[in-house]
Amino acid sequence: MKISLHLLKIAILFAFFSVNAQIHNPVSWTTSVEKTDKGNLVLVSTATIEKGWHLYSQNIGDGGPIPTTFYYPENIKTVGDTKEEDGVEVDDPIFNMPIKYFGDKAVFKQEITVTDLSSVEASVEYMVCNDEMCLPPKEVSLTYDLTKVTTKNTSVTSIDDNKDKSYWTLFILSFLAGLTALLTPCVFPMIPMTVSFFTKQSKNRAVGIKNAIIYGISIVVIYVLLGTFVVGVFGADSLNKLSTSVTFNIAFFAILVFFALSFLGAYELVLPSSWGTKLDEKADRGGLIGIFFMALALAVVSFSCTGPIVGTALVQSASQGGVAPIISMLGFSLAIAIPFTLFAVFPGWLNSLPKSGGWLNTVKVVLGFLELALAFKFLSNADLVLQAHWLEREIFIAIWIVIFLFLGIYLLGKIRLPHDYQPVEQVSVTRLMLAILSFTFVVYMIPGLFGAPVKLIGAFVPPLEYSESPNGVLNATSSSINTHQDLPDGAHILAPYNILTFNDYEKGLAYAQKVNKPVLLDFTGRACVNCRKMEQNVWTVPAVLDVLQNKVVLISLYVDDRQKLPTEEISPVTGKPYRYIGQKWSEFQEKRYKTNAQPYYVILNSKGEDVGSPVGYTPDAEEYLDWLQQGVAQAGN
Repeated sequence: MKISLHLLKIAILFAFFSVNAQIHNPVSWTTSVEKTDKGNLVLVSTATIEKGWHLYSQNIGDGGPIPTTFYYPENIKTVGDTKEEDGVEVDDPIFNMPIKYFGDKAVFKQEITVTDLSSVEASVEYMVCNDEMCLPPKEVSLTYDLTKVTTKNTSVTSIDDNKDKSYWTLFILSFLAGLTALLTPCVFPMIPMTVSFFTKQSKNRAVGIKNAIIYGISIVVIYVLLGTFVVGVFGADSLNKLSTSVTFNIAFFAILVFFALSFLGAYELVLPSSWGTKLDEKADRGGLIGIFFMALALAVVSFSCTGPIVGTALVQSASQGGVAPIISMLGFSLAIAIPFTLFAVFPGWLNSLPKSGGWLNTVKVVLGFLELALAFKFLSNADLVLQAHWLEREIFIAIWIVIFLFLGIYLLGKIRLPHDYQPVEQVSVTRLMLAILSFTFVVYMIPGLFGAPVKLIGAFVPPLEYSESPNGVLNATSSSINTHQDLPDGAHILAPYNILTFNDYEKGLAYAQKVNKPVLLDFTGRACVNCRKMEQNVWTVPAVLDVLQNKVVLISLYVDDRQKLPTEEISPVTGKPYRYIGQKWSEFQEKRYKTNAQPYYVILNSKGEDVGSPVGYTPDAEEYLDWLQQGVAQAGN
């Protein structure tokens, strides 16, 4: 009976290794070639994805998973970017960003000009995950046979309505931005002036109503044309890539700071006066053309107030890509056009409007503070990509605390800015409520300096691990690990967990031998969702954290690390130099453990010998702790 139980245990362990120690290959690629109506060729790449796995889009923001990337030879001329289906878009709580992916099947199409080649050799690099693991980035070769061409509809159609939902969200936010612009000192006083013009110039009420409607439509057309211009210049498929680059994030930061300072009163954004004069001359001609130029004059005259808001809306919509700038301008312009039209149709409503006054400038200043805060999000994006650590979590939160603290003080009338011509002698209820809201937000953010997650602004602040100190300001360490001085060669402190960590196998093993401790070998990825879940939900359990901090040497090998190797190393498998560090560790995992899944954990003794059985994604903290403790005991260090 004992022998049978023993054999049963062996069988279970064998089955475990058979399931977990394997090379996963859940994506297969096929190619074809199509011909457009204009005579160009289209290289079609079709990914067939196993059930339960998902392939990431080409358009993933910086700091997210590795995007799908196609590499085409230099001897062909591509037309535009590689098209893809809409797929599924979700707001990922781990990466704090929208992430798009495909399940079951994905089709990518790249238009090229006609060539005399018989085939095209290209490649695609991609990353896939399921609910339990992620695989390292993989590059496969693609061959397109140009002798077999079919004539088909080469457009890529949507298979999901998530994009439509995100456009609706953008439309609503842009509409609210338009309503905000309506309350600025450059636009609000124009309402009675415009209504008065239509009332006096129209022969009868019917004509006045018609002219007012045409005026509103003209406002919409002008701003929609602006959004169309942005898409036309940059390309609908290029906007997302532009907005997620370091250069454009820094440019967006500079633009928003420029706009914010204008709202705060540092200077006025005024277009040349000659533009307004010429537009007024054309508006005086009357008729449909005259009404259109009246609407254009409104856009030009109000630019000092609407320009920063329009610019911000375009910057934000550009990060979404596609026709988002057009949708954004449609929502923005409707919010301005509808009130102008309605008041022109029903002029009696003007009596219910509040009088112009200092409150209009208050709106403008509040917008300036908000734009200044938003600007640092773009600077943070660039810093995260560069890994420069100039704008770490504590600095970012501190900047926001100061901005909203001064906003609250301003609302209470304790400070005056250049456009505030009169002191605030009595604080209105509205200003008081906004000040309370601003101060409450400041108090909420303060614990973020000490390691609190501050989830309300989680999508804006840098992640917890991107911190100056592992557990927040004034709480740099909670164990015997020295977080600041005398770190071993190649080691760093994994924030915010305060774990001594190596990202190089040889250096980590050498340290383990020196201190006579077992090793926890962690095959992970910077874009591995389940790896982050393990770290945030399992490693933070006190008993687990104690083992990681004090009883093992953690070696985390990032299979998707895109940094170059310090010195060129040749892969013993391919015979070619490694392109980046992650390839070395991915190959090491596949060769030694016959698997390519992450997360993947192995206990080694100080000599580098495997101890016990490796495990993958283990969300049960007690189960993971039991595995850790057994491995440490078996290592015998």
